[in-house]
Amino acid sequence: MAKTADKSAAPEHTPLMKQYFAAKAEYPDLLLFFRMGDFYELFYDDARKAARLLDITLTQRGSSGGAPIPMAGVPVHAYEGYLARLVALGESVAICEQIGDPATSKGLVERKVVRIVTPGTVTDEALLDERRDTLLMAVAHGRSGYGLAWADLSAGRFLVSEVENADQLEAELARLEPAELLVPDEEGWPRLRFFGLHDLTG
Repeated sequence: MAKTADKSAAPEHTPLMKQYFAAKAEYPDLLLFFRMGDFYELFYDDARKAARLLDITLTQRGSSGGAPIPMAGVPVHAYEGYLARLVALGESVAICEQIGDPATSKGLVERKVVRIVTPGTVTDEALLDERRDTLLMAVAHGRSGYGLAWADLSAGRFLVSEVENADQLEAELARLEPAELLVPDEEGWPRLRFFGLHDLTG
């Protein structure tokens, strides 16, 4: 007996959006720059956030899965400037490039994330802030206090320090102003009053 099609089933996403979702699933907490020809496009929540932070137009690209697709884009030839602004605001970005040749590809062009930029791992001169060090810091809690280790990748410097309590930790964070802070994902950490240029990331 032939099966009757379920008309109530949700429409499927287009092949392009399936490719996008696969890339986005690998980097759910990062903004994804998805290369499409001469533009890097952002979709859904990424598009809304980028439009707000960069003051660029939020629009729609057809529909997928039965719903309109919010999108925003930046031109490839000028994307470094937008990337620098996002990093300065504490955002991390994954760059998904077209690695296949559109002229010879049969069907969907292959894409792959080839670069990840975070506030603490910036080394490109175009993205660095000349007025301050760009520090990537990690903090660990031990029996005698807190251990700190930080690196300035652009200058090739690596330093360590130790403080006895949360007040001293906050003072060090305020003094060093790390661009990116890594802390263990566990309970028992103090509610830090210090919030520098970027939010603390776990």
